[in-house]
This record gives sequence, structure tokens and C-alpha cells, in this order.
Amino acid sequence: MDRMRYAGSFLVAPRVTPVLDPAFRPAVLARRAFDEAVELSGRPVEVTVALEQADGSVSRSSMRFLPPDHPEAGANPFFLERWIKFLLWSRGGHRVYVAGPEEFAEKLGRHYALESNGRFDAQMMGERIYGRPFEVLHCAPAELPPEKRRSQRLGGHWDGCRIGFDLGGSDRKVAAVQDGKVLYSNETPWDPIVRTDPRWHFEQIMEGLREAAAHLPRVDAIGGSAAGVYVNNRVRVASLFRSVPPDLFRSQVKDLFLEIRRAWNNVPLEVVNDGEVTALAGSMQLNDGGVLGIAMGTSTAGGYVTLERSLTTWLDELAFVPVDYRADAPLDEWSKDLGCASQYLSQQCVGRLIGVAGITVDPDTPLPEILKHVQDLMARDDYRARKIFQTIGVYLGYALAHLAEFYDLKHLLILGRVTSGEGGQIILDHAREVLATEFPELLEKVRLHLPGETEKRHGQAIAAATLPEIPKEPSAGAPGRPKIKVKRQEG
Repeated sequence: MDRMRYAGSFLVAPRVTPVLDPAFRPAVLARRAFDEAVELSGRPVEVTVALEQADGSVSRSSMRFLPPDHPEAGANPFFLERWIKFLLWSRGGHRVYVAGPEEFAEKLGRHYALESNGRFDAQMMGERIYGRPFEVLHCAPAELPPEKRRSQRLGGHWDGCRIGFDLGGSDRKVAAVQDGKVLYSNETPWDPIVRTDPRWHFEQIMEGLREAAAHLPRVDAIGGSAAGVYVNNRVRVASLFRSVPPDLFRSQVKDLFLEIRRAWNNVPLEVVNDGEVTALAGSMQLNDGGVLGIAMGTSTAGGYVTLERSLTTWLDELAFVPVDYRADAPLDEWSKDLGCASQYLSQQCVGRLIGVAGITVDPDTPLPEILKHVQDLMARDDYRARKIFQTIGVYLGYALAHLAEFYDLKHLLILGRVTSGEGGQIILDHAREVLATEFPELLEKVRLHLPGETEKRHGQAIAAATLPEIPKEPSAGAPGRPKIKVKRQEG
């Protein structure tokens, strides 16, 4: 896609410039400039879409576009595709109904059939995640399926002896929790993304569970969070298993967590996306809903707890949502798309910025070691390291403003390795500067939160332990809850 041809006139320079990336052109500002042009045209073209999931869940959204005879109407396909891309990876769906001009649906169909990033989205949303063919269907407004949201309450169960685990791209964490008291938590480096044998993954996860179980008198339930998409405890898409051949993925990875449950005498077990557990942890500690959690680790994980304090069937796979619309935005090497959040709010971003910051490392240095080196420099108040975290903070501020157009938000919680040390506070401070400068109304509405150091690293595993509900027997009073401190950064 020739981005400059479609969107060039709507790319707006941010008022808060990322110190290491002055070419950054936030998606939210381009979208607002486009919306303004649509409004000024006096003849907006209304398009409503409905995204359908395999379980019957449907999410609907509307956007207005320029009339076909407008001199800037060539931008319509670009903004249409970026909008649908954001909806696909935040909401999810294998079928996209388009109520609007038929040519809009036709252009979308060609994008998903012919362009590499479109084919990636179509394959993931179709067979990989929902097990159905991916479709784009044109329809009349009256034929759009109605909104149908399914939600469930998970987490907050502190009774009994529980194991929690969190599987990231560079480390795995476990926690042992008994009646609300955290008895043990630990973090172990691993390198799952390059491993081709799913038995290696199985044994590594089992080793962590046995490690936690050693600190409990028994195991009543197991809860886990992991990067990727999980449906009914089955692995649909996960970067952790990217190197596993497709035939082994289907035969040994898809039901890996069901096998683990059998190995632990079929105790209640729940596995969800790590971003969802991030949001869940925040919701439990804040005792509120409308929480968006962003975990900045090897990639970018997202999760959302509704205003009613429930999890939805939405994907919330924020690694793939577009946040930068410039023509030469960084490439996400998995999806082959440009400007995705994975390159802005993660260890990948730190690795991308070190050279610009003037920090030299061996080209073969793994991302976790690069991050550790930068954080060590930050601890010594190195101005180069500070610039990296300042830049990420600006990215976060503009990304949050864009996310707020798709989610009902009251709170943003950030954690993950990238937020450890002083860098986490710098990130949050610069995100708040962006909101204060460009989006003051949002700063009044959304509170930003940064957990304490232990919870940044281990909070997800602890929260994951509370996911399953243990079948109740008549018993004594309710258990207590562990004390997890959350620092609040409020507008």
C-alpha cells in the first residue's frame, strides 16, 4: 500500500515530539484530521461494519468517509483498512459485514486477498483463531447483524491452594497462593520463540508448576496467562510457538494446556491472554472497571475489563493495532505490517531505538539483554537511556488517545519488563505530558497507574492464580487477599 499517496495530506506532526523519532506520525492525529475533512465536506459517507466471531458474538462500529467526488477521496481506502485492522485485532472476527458503498467492501476484499499484511490478518482471523474462512460481505444497513456481546467474570478467586503462571517471550513466572497469601513467586528466563519441539514447551511449563507446587500442601486450581490467543484453554495463535511446525502445532500445541490439566489430576484450570490478566489484576486492585492493561514485554499485550468488571470475547491483541501512519514506519516482522504497536511499546522498541540513542551493543545481543543494559544505564542516569524511555512514553500517550476511541476507559495500567526501574516512571510521565498537551479531556477522564516493582514482574502470575473457580463445598469464611500496592498517576 502506498501510504503517502493515500494518507500523506492527513499526517500531522505531534505537538510532543518523540526525542528519538521526530518522523513519528500518530494514527490518532491523522484520524482526527481525516474526520475534520469529512465533516467539512458536508456530505459524509456513512459506513457501519459488524464483526462476527465463531461463537456468535458481534461487535458493530461506524465511521464516516469523504464523498467520492472530493479531491481527497483517495484517502478513503487507507483509512477504511486501518480502521478495520484496529477493529479486527481489538475486537476479533472471522466475518466482516460492510454496510456502505459496495466498492468499499470490494477494496477491503482485495486487500485481504492480495496484500501481504492483509493476507496475514485474514489467515489469522480465519482458520487460525476462529477456525472459519475469513469473509468480507457487503450488505444493506438493515441486514447488519445486531450487536451481541458475551462476557464472563473470571478472577478474584483467592480460596484454596493455587498456582499461577505467566508465560512471556523471554521469561516465565510462577506463583504459589494459599487462601489469599502469596507463598512463593519466581521468574525464570527462557527462549520459547525459537524452539521447534512442543515437548520442550510442555516440560518447561510443567517444571515451573512443580516448582510452585513444592510450596503448597496441595494444588486445587491452576491459572495462567500467556502471550497469544486462547479459546476455551486451547491455543489458537501464540508467538511463543511461532517456530513449531504447523503439523506439530495442530497435534501437540493446540491442546497443550488441556494435557497439562490432565497431568494435574484435572484440577480447574484457566488460561487467558496475558493482557487480559494485566487488566484483571488492575481491576481487582483498583476495585473498578473500565481498565485497559498494557504489558510491555517481548511484544505488546493488551487486555480490557469492562465498566461492569467483566472480560469479553474481544481479542485485545494490541501488538498488531496500527499506531503510526507514516510511510516508512517500522516493520513488524511477523505480520509484515507497518506502524504496529509491537514496535513502539515493547522490548522490540528498545532494541530499535538503542542505535539512534547512541548506545552500542553487539548485533547478536538478545532483546532481554539489550533492555537490561539500557535499564542499567538508566540506573546510572545515562541521558541516552533516558531518551529511550521518554520516546516510549510519547508513543504511549498518543497510542492511548487512539485506544480511547475504541474502548470505554477509566484506567490504564502498564507493566512488563520495559516498565521496570526508573524507566517506567519516565514512560508514564511523558504519556501524561502528551495527554495534557494534546488531549486534556482524556487526562481528566482516564487515570494512569504503575504497579510497584514486584507486581510489574510477578503481578500477572499472582492474578492468574485467581482465574479458576474451585467447586464449592460448605466451608468456613472467605479468605483474605494479598496486599499488592499500586502507585497511581492521576491527571
